[in-house]
Amino acid sequence: MRTGFIGLGQMGAAMAANLARAGHEVTVYNRSPDKAAPLAALGAKVASDVAGACHGEAVMTMLANDEAVESVAFGRDGIVASLPAGAVHVCSSTISVALSRRLAAAHADVGQHYVAAPVFGRPDAAAAAKLFVVAGGAADSVARVQPLLDAVGQRTFLMSAQPEAANLVKMSGNFLIAAVIEALGEAMALVEKGGVDVHVYLDLLTSTLFSAPVYRTYGGLIADKRFEPAGFAAPLGLKDIRLALAAGDEMRVPLPLASLLRDRFLTLLAQGGDKLDWSAIGGLAARDAGAAGPA
Repeated sequence: MRTGFIGLGQMGAAMAANLARAGHEVTVYNRSPDKAAPLAALGAKVASDVAGACHGEAVMTMLANDEAVESVAFGRDGIVASLPAGAVHVCSSTISVALSRRLAAAHADVGQHYVAAPVFGRPDAAAAAKLFVVAGGAADSVARVQPLLDAVGQRTFLMSAQPEAANLVKMSGNFLIAAVIEALGEAMALVEKGGVDVHVYLDLLTSTLFSAPVYRTYGGLIADKRFEPAGFAAPLGLKDIRLALAAGDEMRVPLPLASLLRDRFLTLLAQGGDKLDWSAIGGLAARDAGAAGPA
């Protein structure tokens, strides 16, 4: 497919590279043009602006937050103004339910299609094309872009014909991951202060009751106190918890644990943890117990 790709951070660059390797005709755009050079080496075209990446059958976006998505989607030379009628905007960013609804309506108004397709997986999974894609949108629109989703992920889950449902699922999943990180950090701080080797403890957990990848991945990061370089930066974790809380406010769903997690992220950032991986909230419990915490 002829597709544009906008947003070449750690995740976006890996996803765009996999599209190119899968044989799609990719045109990339990034606000910092130097990040496009490795994609050009794979055969991708490099656009000089957002509109230049919007001439194909689809455009994918992978950006940090609502503000970044709004900046490329709307305006005179944005995606909505530049994408051909009938083409599809696939938004893989973790954004608010409200913005997802707004994007769906804006694209529909001009005869375009919109698919929300946020992903689960860290940068190593993105590089290996092993992401899990959570899709929302009309079934025929999702089917049209399925070759793109297959190029970046190992499985696509179609959640609803309403795109914003995919965003709700994504933020709820990130809320669960953050809860696991916090719980692991507290449990590991407890046993470590009692003289137990946390690596031995983690081996027990992940070999018996908690064998899911999330426990292995984040438990390992906490045990090793390996919070740099960030695969998913702590400010993004705070952003996603705030998105979950906002969705809860709108639907009158109390999320008391999410409120606690927001405060843990605020604590980490208040102490200079902006460049750390979001798993660094799992190191706060050890610091609170008198051990070395996140650097």
